[in-house]
Amino acid sequence: MRTLLLVLAVLLAPGCFITRKTDNKPLDAARLSALKPGTSTAREAVELLGAPVDVVQLGKRSAYEYRFTNTKRAGFSVIVLSLFNQDTRSDRAWLFFDENQLLTHMGTTLQGGEPEYAMPWQEVHD
Repeated sequence: MRTLLLVLAVLLAPGCFITRKTDNKPLDAARLSALKPGTSTAREAVELLGAPVDVVQLGKRSAYEYRFTNTKRAGFSVIVLSLFNQDTRSDRAWLFFDENQLLTHMGTTLQGGEPEYAMPWQEVHD
């Protein structure tokens, strides 16, 4: 009987956990800044950054999407109740090319290195 109670106590005891998940590689700000609208080509972008996650055809023009996602999760469990907090941040870059595959403009957000672990009752965004 004592063994059964000990096993139940261990199985039902509270616990904490953390996990991390990433998709793709972080984007390199120096490589992105090497691309210049009006002079860089789609071929140069692929040579510098690798294959895009997505290519969107816009008539004769195109857009390349590069994305890195970093997720951190922390949680707390007691018996049958589990609470968790998840923070996901991304590096994203959209490169737009004209019909001659010349870079016209680009937009970037580099926040993939900023997610934080936090328990469910903590705020991670200011």
